[in-house]
Amino acid sequence: MSKNEKIMTLHPEGKAGVNILKRRYDFIKDFIVNTIAEYGTITFESLGDKAVEELTDKFDGKVLWYIVTVKLDLEARGIIERIPKTSPHQLRIKIN
Repeated sequence: MSKNEKIMTLHPEGKAGVNILKRRYDFIKDFIVNTIAEYGTITFESLGDKAVEELTDKFDGKVLWYIVTVKLDLEARGIIERIPKTSPHQLRIKIN
């Protein structure tokens, strides 16, 4: 994998995705999936807070922007899902 390889993200509502560096995508994806797996369910706010706290010093980008972008992509790919009728919204690994 090239250091500058990119991935086009998806959006669960079919909106246009964004082109981001695959290494950043993979780093944030691993964080999101591992965190949700660890907690079972987690609010988006808690996920964002945890990401900012744990990743800001290790990540060369705007952590919260990448969390939002990759979270939406993972929803679109059917890897994670928003739990219906939760407020604030909660996330879990999607069971297929």
